[in-house]
Amino acid sequence: MGKLRDTMQKDMDIRGLSPRTQSTYLGCMKGFVKFYMKSPDQLDLNDIYKYQVYLVQQKKASWSFFNQSVCALRFFYKTTLNKDWDVKHIPFQRKGKKLPVVLSKEEVQSILNAVTYLKHKAILQTLYGAGLRIQEALNLSYKDIDSSRMLIRVRQGKGKKDRYVMLSTQLLETLRTYWKASQPKPVLYLFPGRDPTKPLTSETVQRLMKRIIKKVGITKPATPHVLRHSFATHLLEDGYDVRKI
Repeated sequence: MGKLRDTMQKDMDIRGLSPRTQSTYLGCMKGFVKFYMKSPDQLDLNDIYKYQVYLVQQKKASWSFFNQSVCALRFFYKTTLNKDWDVKHIPFQRKGKKLPVVLSKEEVQSILNAVTYLKHKAILQTLYGAGLRIQEALNLSYKDIDSSRMLIRVRQGKGKKDRYVMLSTQLLETLRTYWKASQPKPVLYLFPGRDPTKPLTSETVQRLMKRIIKKVGITKPATPHVLRHSFATHLLEDGYDVRKI
């Protein structure tokens, strides 16, 4: 895409799209351009329609990839190229509703008990005990742990919104034990990666979760995000108000 790629990235920067979203959009546009081997400013709605048919019928693209491609195409043509198209002519794909995978309290406990490395245990317990998304947990700083109010401050979560979530005494105890044992330097992230100036990667946590559920014999497709779903479900089971959750 050359200059058009650079322009699209600047447009996304101006509008505050996250680095992850930007990478996804650019990857989708790369696939679209590769399909036609033409500059995208030479293509029109009919070409987009044919590409969508290809994604569904030949590539067998997943629902998420298909709709990510739609978002990327809509952004590029409406914002970067300023086309006066009705973007509704670039349709999303409907998705059937499925119940999320949820672990029982016993299964969550077996996962936490199976983790021997303190840092990994602290990460998984934070995902579950505070109901956080994986990137929200990895972006935490020690300053975000407010033990006086028993709250965790989540900075720039989904939709770039700050919020507070509950901090249980059990999670606080684990985090204190981990912090005293590790004392990462420089003190930037609660869970730093090999490069202490950057947080641990989500891929590392996903691999950890996959290894642990195999170790304890859980056959459900349990990802780190499943801990968040399980947290909410268990609060409901314990009688918490759904509006507070």
